[in-house]
Amino acid sequence: MAEPKPEINCPIFLKREWTIKELTRDINGAKAVTEKAERAEHLKNEVERLLSCEKYDEKNEDCKNCRTISTLRKQTAELLIKARGLGKFQR
Repeated sequence: MAEPKPEINCPIFLKREWTIKELTRDINGAKAVTEKAERAEHLKNEVERLLSCEKYDEKNEDCKNCRTISTLRKQTAELLIKARGLGKFQR
């Protein structure tokens, strides 16, 4: 079954989307929380580039969708990064 293509028609988003999906696969494939968190740092950096896009137009649906998706991905990455810190206190 083919993976659906993003509905966002933006060359900046589409360029980053491939990398973001690869990082997401790497995170999902990692076993240890520390590995997941390390990869989440890279994911956070990628989505922050989208969130700081100079061409953002609040009237453009593609821009708004990109921002929403990127915000959710950043929050997910931040949770994984926090989970690494929580592991230090578990014994």
